[in-house]
Amino acid sequence: MNVRQNMLYYVYILLNETGTRTYTGVSNNVNERLKEHNAGRVSSSRPYRPYKIIHMESFPTLQEARQKEKFYKSTTGRRRLRELFFKVNVQRI
Repeated sequence: MNVRQNMLYYVYILLNETGTRTYTGVSNNVNERLKEHNAGRVSSSRPYRPYKIIHMESFPTLQEARQKEKFYKSTTGRRRLRELFFKVNVQRI
């Protein structure tokens, strides 16, 4: 059996501690990727650490995950994420 056939890919969204920055990415190991972000090994997110995972979706192929990542980075996708974040904040009150 090919190991790659069983591998899932994840689109993840991180939020920094102050709640001012998000980062959207794709990985097959989100926990390790989060460690890389928080250790400063990702240059684009380094100045805004630490981060926590606020959203994650799994996909059977890298191509599908990349498509969703591209959507979340679009204007429509960012709007959708704001709607999701607002609902999360309302539920916390």
